[in-house]
Amino acid sequence: MLRFAWLISTLIMVSGLAVASGAPPVTTAAGLSVPIEYYRLANGLRVVLAHDASIPTVTVGTYYHIGFRLEPLGRTGFAHLFEHLMFQETPNLRKGEADQAIAGNGGLGNGSTRFDYTNYYEVVPSNTLETALFVEADRMRGLAVSESSIQNQKDVVKNEVRVNVLNRPYGGFPWLDLPQAAYTNWHNAHNFYGELDEIDAATVKDVRAFYETYYVPSNAVLVVAGAFDPSTIRNSVERHFGSLPTRAAPPTPDIREGSEGKPREVSRVDALAPRPALAVGYPLPERNTDEWFAFNLLDVILLQGEESRLWQHLVTERGISDGIEGGINLLGSPYDYEGPMLWSASLVHDKTISDLQVLREIDAVINELQTRPIDEDEMQRARTKVRSALYDISGSPTRFGLIEMLACAALFDDNPFGVNRIEARLGAVSPEQIREVARKYLSARNRAVIHLQAGAEATQP
Repeated sequence: MLRFAWLISTLIMVSGLAVASGAPPVTTAAGLSVPIEYYRLANGLRVVLAHDASIPTVTVGTYYHIGFRLEPLGRTGFAHLFEHLMFQETPNLRKGEADQAIAGNGGLGNGSTRFDYTNYYEVVPSNTLETALFVEADRMRGLAVSESSIQNQKDVVKNEVRVNVLNRPYGGFPWLDLPQAAYTNWHNAHNFYGELDEIDAATVKDVRAFYETYYVPSNAVLVVAGAFDPSTIRNSVERHFGSLPTRAAPPTPDIREGSEGKPREVSRVDALAPRPALAVGYPLPERNTDEWFAFNLLDVILLQGEESRLWQHLVTERGISDGIEGGINLLGSPYDYEGPMLWSASLVHDKTISDLQVLREIDAVINELQTRPIDEDEMQRARTKVRSALYDISGSPTRFGLIEMLACAALFDDNPFGVNRIEARLGAVSPEQIREVARKYLSARNRAVIHLQAGAEATQP
């Protein structure tokens, strides 16, 4: 249930203020305006409503402030294990009934685990909104677990680790490897999939304690986006979620990293990899700062697409690899994480090319960006790519990208209205700011490098 995609998902400013529910997002000369209504229930649950009658469906998402790096010491893998357990039995729904209730009404749903949250979501026809709200409220009401159901999901998670990491070439590269190499804080640097012995050791008591700690209204955000009835939606939300008991949100662990970085290099042998690979990671500016917005455009210029500088130099001109990928946040988008994050780039190359040569070529591209001004044509292309990705996501009929941005802005910043200011802040970035950010953050002195050696190359014809 993990997703691996780089997305630039931005929403354009018209106003940073709440827009009364009742009109769909509209495109104006200034951009896209997302109608947002934001409030809290008495039990602490944050609620974001975004009315859009353009398609007769509603998307519902519940986001809990517990992800890979927020799980407690000794409980690695619990955040991901819970993503699976929450599709099991609840107080009023037996195993499989939640899925049947959604799919049987022509809807679809899923869940995912990320660095700073775990989420569950459905898209349903508008006339079955109450069903989706009931399913999400019942997940938050309680979890019916047994030894057998826990063991079943332990086996599912362990099998997922084997399939996605242990038994495939380049498994876990670089999304699992880079944080462990780059960071010193355990929360950011542990095995996010979880140590198999810790997953195995989970008891019914452990599972219930984890649920009662993190799956509480005050630790969650509910987002409803789509063609709901603005005159009744608040009553519907209150009816399903308002009776859930008030419990204090758990304390957030300290996930900060030291301000002084240092170069780190890690080598490992991948027994299944036919060719060597290399990944680099650089710490990013703090979210929502001017530097961070500048880095979003820097990412596009350097790495996103075949016209990007790294692709042109390493793939088109030098032929070092047949592709290079990466960006801000390998497990989602630049807008759906809270704590420290890396900007990364990775590629697979022939054994005739050394890692040192690859690093020199990467440094040459970065150095040019650090020393020469960016011309207006390149800036305009970068802004156009950001804007194009914006409309791809905001115009999706599922609205998954939209609810994710709204939920994360509410969960991490207590301010979903901020999504309506993103493009304005991106538009304010100057070429000189991009160059300064490149100088400050893309330094070899502050870089993590993963050298992946090809253990299967001897078996290749």
